[in-house]
Amino acid sequence: MRLSTVILPVHRWSEGRHIWRRAEDLGFHAAYTYDHLSWRSFRDRPWFGALPTLTAAASVTDRLRLGTLVTSPNFRHPVTLAKELISLDDVSGGRVTLGIGAGGNGFDATVLGQEPWTPKERADRFAEFVRLLDRLLTEDAVTESGTFYSADEARNIPGCVQRPRLSFAVAATGPRGMRLAARYGQAWVTTGDPKLYETGTAVQSVEALRGQVERLGKACAEGGRDVAELDKVLLTGFTPEKNTVLDSLERFVDFAGTHRELGFTEIVVHWPIQDSDFAADQAVFETIATEALGRLG
Repeated sequence: MRLSTVILPVHRWSEGRHIWRRAEDLGFHAAYTYDHLSWRSFRDRPWFGALPTLTAAASVTDRLRLGTLVTSPNFRHPVTLAKELISLDDVSGGRVTLGIGAGGNGFDATVLGQEPWTPKERADRFAEFVRLLDRLLTEDAVTESGTFYSADEARNIPGCVQRPRLSFAVAATGPRGMRLAARYGQAWVTTGDPKLYETGTAVQSVEALRGQVERLGKACAEGGRDVAELDKVLLTGFTPEKNTVLDSLERFVDFAGTHRELGFTEIVVHWPIQDSDFAADQAVFETIATEALGRLG
């Protein structure tokens, strides 16, 4: 099992550079950031762009994988996103993972002046978005006319450092998203069952996640793919345990062990931010980073 972190893009780089470097020093497998224009309780607080932040992070780290959790079509277009990702992959020396999902309602969904998409349109857009992005990152020139996204001789030379392209970590819980993960993903991402966040129990959450893993396996089997080829990534903080899993090393080890048994290969925890939903003791957090995997055996 791997242990990674999410560093929200809330810090001016004079401070943020030390946090990303510290994440590498602590031995995290990867450090991700949210790809939003603002987010929930941080709406009226500092919030910087994901891809510039990751590019800066690449310049102060050497081994740490870098990525988004997650990028969505809400304010992105595959053609411009592909160019930026290829550049980031080059700057980082091939250390980029693109976490990608359908997105949701909220500020990102309306900031460009559009009406919020229906769930069906969101799913339709996501499928087309992922398919075109896959082509853009693997082919030198792409022309495609889609319902929502098109490209006219889009050039992406020299392509990604990673071959055939950088990794996709597809966030999905429904059947269409699972099929996209099975077809295009090198990893699958979940935050658990959102219906359980407020009033569910840890036991209910484990069973819901077990069901998600089983549905991923079914989608892979139907697509002729071995589910073992995909990493299974759990972004914590959105299950009934919320961030209490960071209260102690022992509690985190128990949580991680339970979810490893479900088949998860990577656990992602939020870098502590005081006065927020992601508040945690920094010393305990760093102890978890350096000792938890050793305790799991």
